[in-house]
Amino acid sequence: MNFKIVFYLLAFQLIATPLVKAQQKEYTAWGAWFHTQKFSPRWGASFDGQFRSANHADYLKNVLLRPSANYYFSKNAHLDLGYAYIASHGRSGDTKTFRPEHRIFQQFIYSHKVGANTQLSHRLRLEQRFLGSTATQDPYFAQRLRYFIRGVIPLNRDSTFTKGTFVALQNETFANIQNKHKVNQHLFDQNRAYIAFGYRFNKMVDLEAGYLNQYIKHVESYTLNHVLQIAVYTRFGN
Repeated sequence: MNFKIVFYLLAFQLIATPLVKAQQKEYTAWGAWFHTQKFSPRWGASFDGQFRSANHADYLKNVLLRPSANYYFSKNAHLDLGYAYIASHGRSGDTKTFRPEHRIFQQFIYSHKVGANTQLSHRLRLEQRFLGSTATQDPYFAQRLRYFIRGVIPLNRDSTFTKGTFVALQNETFANIQNKHKVNQHLFDQNRAYIAFGYRFNKMVDLEAGYLNQYIKHVESYTLNHVLQIAVYTRFGN
C-alpha cells in the first residue's frame, strides 16, 4: 500500500472543506446504491439510488433516483447523459412540505491508476435543475457545475485488486453557474468530503461505510452536515 498517496489524499480532503465555523450542524444518515452496466465496448448505463434522512434521522428527507446512458471513448473514459429525480420532504412543527426536483445532466468521467494499485476517478458534471414549487417557494431553473474526485486504495499489494479491503477517499465541489440568485446568491453551493472503509467481494461488488462532511452555503448562513453513509457499488459487464 502506498502510504504517501493516503497522506496526500487525506490532506486534500481537509483543504477542500471550507475552514469556517458553521452556523448550523446536522447529523444524518445516507444509504446509496451505485450501479454500472456495460452492454458493449462503447455503450453502457449507470444508475444510482439514494435515501437521505433528516437531522438525527427523524424522517426520510430525500429520495434520489438517477439513471444515465454512457458512451465509452475507451475503457477509462466515458461521456454520460442522464436524468435525476429528487423528492425532498420537510417538517416544521406540524407542517409538512414536499418539493420535487427534475434534473438533466451531462458528465465526463476519467479513471486511471496512481502507483501500483490505487484507482483514481475524476468526474465533471453539468446539471440543469428544475425545482418545483412549495407553499412558500416558487418553481425555478438553475444550472450547477460539479467536480468530483475519488480514490480507492487497496490495503493489499495485489495489482489487480479483485477482492479485499480498501480505503475510499473522495471530494466533490458544487458551483452555481446560472441563476445563483435563485439558489443561495453565491457561486459556491456546497462541498462534500468523504472517507470510508470498504470490502470488495469480487470485481463486481463493493460494500463500504464511512463519514461524509457536507458543507452547504446559504444566503447568509452555513450548514455543516455530519453524515454516516453506507453504500453498495455494483459493476456488471465490465
